[in-house]
Amino acid sequence: MSSAVIQLLVLAGIALFLILRLKNVLGTRDGFEKPPVSGDDRAGARQVRQRPEFEVIEGGPDHDIVDHVADGSDDAKALAGMKMAEPGFGVGDFLGGARGAYEMILGAFEKGDISEVRDFLDPDVAEAFEGVIEQRREQGLTVESEILGVRDVELYKATFDRETRHAELTVRFLAELTVVVRDAEGKIVEGDPNEIKRQRDTWTFARTMGADDPNWVLVATGD
Repeated sequence: MSSAVIQLLVLAGIALFLILRLKNVLGTRDGFEKPPVSGDDRAGARQVRQRPEFEVIEGGPDHDIVDHVADGSDDAKALAGMKMAEPGFGVGDFLGGARGAYEMILGAFEKGDISEVRDFLDPDVAEAFEGVIEQRREQGLTVESEILGVRDVELYKATFDRETRHAELTVRFLAELTVVVRDAEGKIVEGDPNEIKRQRDTWTFARTMGADDPNWVLVATGD
């Protein structure tokens, strides 16, 4: 047998060996490889992708409630009743609005003019605020105040009357501000313009759920 024929046989054997090894490494379509997707399967896949990523399971906890009060508590039951009376009501939305109302009302009170926020005050609260403001005027005192930020807003208590649909929500605020009190001559009698003061307030807001007027009214200050 010539050397050329021997070389061809050796090369053929090497080629056969490489083909078998390649097949063992790559495997066949009998393994985990996905089969070709038919037209119907592709349509079904598109429908699956179009479904929401998360589905709401009926009967599960309402995180808009349980993120703020204990599940099953009287506060949670009161909030659930508010939502039943007014489906568009959201606890998180309310607390965001309460933060803004707190800054606006407190700022007006410190400046000594609550005329622009009177619609958000219960008559008794407005009268109490006016009494303090008038007392300052009689003593010749003025207050310079700047709210630097409301650091914490916490829902403290919730009550709801299902018959009258009257709702009350008590909120605790933690604010940082500067306060300076000056006498009639402009001298500082209290506070420091460079000192940041932390102030805690507990306010109660009330509203009739489902009413046309969406505004909550401040009905009490303090615990």
